[in-house]
Amino acid sequence: MSRERPNGDKRGGRRGAFALALLPALLGGPALAQETADPSPAEPAPSTASNPLARSPSEPATAGRPRRSAFDAPTALRGSGAFSAPAPLGSGTTANPAPASDESEEPSVARLPRFRGATSLPGSAATRGTPARPSLLRLRAAPPRRLGTATRQITQTRTQQTITDLRLTPVIQTPVSGVPLPAPILGLGLPNAAGLLLGTALRRPIPADTAYAPLGIRLGTFTLLPAFTQSVGYDSNPDQIGGTRLRPSLALRSEAELALRSEWSASELTAEMRGSYLEYPQNPEASRPNAVGTARMRVDVDRDTRIDLETRFLLDSQRIGSPDLGAGGGATTRPLFATYGATAGVQENFNRLQLSLRGSIDRSVFEDAQLGNGTTIIQSDRDANQYGLRLRAGYEISPAITPFVETFLDTRVYDTPVDQFGLRRDSDGIAFTAGAAVALNSTLTAEISGGLQHRSYIDRTLQDINAPVVNAALVWSVSPLTTVRFNQQTGVIETAVPGSSGAFTDAATLEVQHDLLRNLSITLGGAYLSTNYDGVRIRERGYSATARLDYRFNRWLALRGSYIYSTLNSTIPLSTYDAHTVLLGVRVNP
Repeated sequence: MSRERPNGDKRGGRRGAFALALLPALLGGPALAQETADPSPAEPAPSTASNPLARSPSEPATAGRPRRSAFDAPTALRGSGAFSAPAPLGSGTTANPAPASDESEEPSVARLPRFRGATSLPGSAATRGTPARPSLLRLRAAPPRRLGTATRQITQTRTQQTITDLRLTPVIQTPVSGVPLPAPILGLGLPNAAGLLLGTALRRPIPADTAYAPLGIRLGTFTLLPAFTQSVGYDSNPDQIGGTRLRPSLALRSEAELALRSEWSASELTAEMRGSYLEYPQNPEASRPNAVGTARMRVDVDRDTRIDLETRFLLDSQRIGSPDLGAGGGATTRPLFATYGATAGVQENFNRLQLSLRGSIDRSVFEDAQLGNGTTIIQSDRDANQYGLRLRAGYEISPAITPFVETFLDTRVYDTPVDQFGLRRDSDGIAFTAGAAVALNSTLTAEISGGLQHRSYIDRTLQDINAPVVNAALVWSVSPLTTVRFNQQTGVIETAVPGSSGAFTDAATLEVQHDLLRNLSITLGGAYLSTNYDGVRIRERGYSATARLDYRFNRWLALRGSYIYSTLNSTIPLSTYDAHTVLLGVRVNP
């Protein structure tokens, strides 16, 4: 049964047209009312010839063709432009029906109204000079998007941003090629500050591209990053002495490293340890070990309270020409010394005010030295403990700048009350500093402070020491490929020189790293050391320059080459020296 109304029923056509014209007014839609126009009473009803969708009674029904729903009627109520409204009343223009086609001719798809453009119908908007509306097919394929709605930002955030689940990504950590010296160690009184700063202080972690950084070993909630480096090279002065007693040798360096990082949501535990052994086949007496490491733990009690814990250790050897081993530099071996300690503190935030209190304990142990004449220099009287208390108050002016003031109190107690020269070297010290911590996004991070320090000794023959305090630490990312690091530290260190209360030390290091390629980086650096022994005429000035090249084949294999030039000028003739060291090695990250 056909759904088409008979063509001769004009009353039904007028009634339907009137209903279509009245419906927009009832719905209150002005846009719909403009699109639907009242047909003229004298307008004839469309015939089957002008409507290709209508099937004549003589045309047989197509088998299997679904019946069209009433919602598929091409009316203006759907807001499409497939059919244009007839001319307005009183315009004198009527729509011309399309010519009838032959019954034997199959209706083409282009002639169907739903595929017909608005410009192909007489009386459409295009013929009146107004832009044509898009076809129904285009509207169905790409419906108009609502812009400027209140939910646009939320929808874009949830649908257009990629959220990565960290549990599905590999753990990537920058390889550790060395750790900086722990800050309290230099102030404790290292006897070989020149050897440390001029030889190993410039060894800093080198950040690697994520495509070449080691993935690490997951162990529970921790990530372990082991590494091993084997190098071979040449050292022109392994003993670091002057005069004509130089004994250059082939250098073999074996180095093992281990870094640890926690994967906790709140608190944090990190550790960096490095141990190495330098062997000189042509100068076995100069062979020596070296080890340094730190472990730090942060416990977040709540939003404003934090507990900081730290442990550290250092193992190194004294140079033969050190003033602490005699003015003549008669030692034939490099005696070892070890320093280790711990720090515990708490930090509390009162809105923008930050208060922190930290207590520390450090211990130094020295090995005896052998002289060329067969005698032994006893150094057990240099074993000592240092106890310190640090109070710091800072106020955050802005997220980028936090000025602070700091007070440090410490006392040094020797295991032997009187040394071999009859001196009581126990002492007390106090220092006042003021500075600021700066953090400019991720480009510049620095902390600079300055002040005064005072140290008094129990022995009346040892005069007190007053000295300035200047500490600075800066990391500046000039560009994504270039990084500058600067460190400076001053302090009063202990000494065994008779008649000297202590030595004022000023050490500074500077290095510039530039990545030539994703897997190729070069590092240039320099160091400066100044040591003035109080009460005696001993002055030392040291300089160092280094160049290092790292080429990474993949995540676990890298090639490293380095060159170090160091020099030390001292008022003791045999303590002045120059040295050149060249090393080429292979680094493996399991």
